[in-house]
Amino acid sequence: MPIFGLGLHIIVALFFAIHAVRNGRPMYWLLILFTFPLLGSIVYFFAEYLPSSNVDRTVRKASNVTLKILDPTRELRDARRAFEMTPTIQNRMRLAAALDNAGEFDEAAEQFDACLKGPFAEDQEVCFGAAKAKFHNRQHQECIALLLKIRAKQENFRPEELTLLLANAYAESGIQDKAKEEFITAMDRHGSPETLLQYALWSVSAGDIATAKNLKEEIDKLWKGWNKHTRNLHKPKIDQLASALDSAGSK
Repeated sequence: MPIFGLGLHIIVALFFAIHAVRNGRPMYWLLILFTFPLLGSIVYFFAEYLPSSNVDRTVRKASNVTLKILDPTRELRDARRAFEMTPTIQNRMRLAAALDNAGEFDEAAEQFDACLKGPFAEDQEVCFGAAKAKFHNRQHQECIALLLKIRAKQENFRPEELTLLLANAYAESGIQDKAKEEFITAMDRHGSPETLLQYALWSVSAGDIATAKNLKEEIDKLWKGWNKHTRNLHKPKIDQLASALDSAGSK
């Protein structure tokens, strides 16, 4: 039995090690996982695996929506106060993200620019946050440059999020062939409801109604298996897609 238990710990550690490599996590996790298989796996689960899982993402989205409804400016106030009291790079990054989430895109882009000039200029999370802020601020070419920089250095960094953001940035820049290429990549590699919806909405805007209808049929099939929360989460974009298809059909 002790041998079986040790083997199980190693199998679990190996599973998390594969997850770490595929998702671009720091390599020190491999040392932790294989030096302390049981404890390392527990720590990795809560520190890295759960935050990136669909379950945790759903919970966080629901919590964030509730907090925004109750006090939509709280995080921005707290982040600004923290930066004013202690202007560290970490507090600047928090402020930049809070500004972006609050719709203050111009100031968010400026704060991220300051982060990109400091010691965290090559940090993937900083670059990705800056790319999102620049996309929202309609600085699409700068957004594309940052995303390509991330992908060149770490191909598996937030692969689906990065690919979708890059696709939309290409689309907003009028580079529709590149946009389609990225949407297809996201579909082939991930195929999540979010990817289906974004690809379908882009297809309508690009005049590819046939593709949009095919994607809508796939979404309708998935809808039948979703629980109430998942349906509510995606319903706004589904309604947007239905409206866009109706408008396209009436032209």
